[in-house]
Amino acid sequence: MLPTTGDAVKAMLKADPSLTPADRTQIMATLRNHGKPDNNSTPVEKPKTRILQRKEVARRFNRSLRFVDKLAVEGILPRVKMPGRIRACGYREEDVERLMAGEGETASLQA
Repeated sequence: MLPTTGDAVKAMLKADPSLTPADRTQIMATLRNHGKPDNNSTPVEKPKTRILQRKEVARRFNRSLRFVDKLAVEGILPRVKMPGRIRACGYREEDVERLMAGEGETASLQA
């Protein structure tokens, strides 16, 4: 692979927010080895659970902050509270993705 092609692919991978730096490194190593897995690399562990803010959840649903609050009040999208805290800090990314995939209660999403 030409160095300019590698730079272009790196830039595209860096623009994708769903990829971790380890994922990008593994993809680039696979490309350099012409699709063969890199025997020297260690297996990449899936990142821990991410907590999303209301604003990010609203953006992913393409809806308002009020809509996200309504999902939380109705118990469809549970809020996450840190230990020893009173206020919620956000929502689990897994719960948001599950809801977006149509799993769970979707009757309130029609509103």
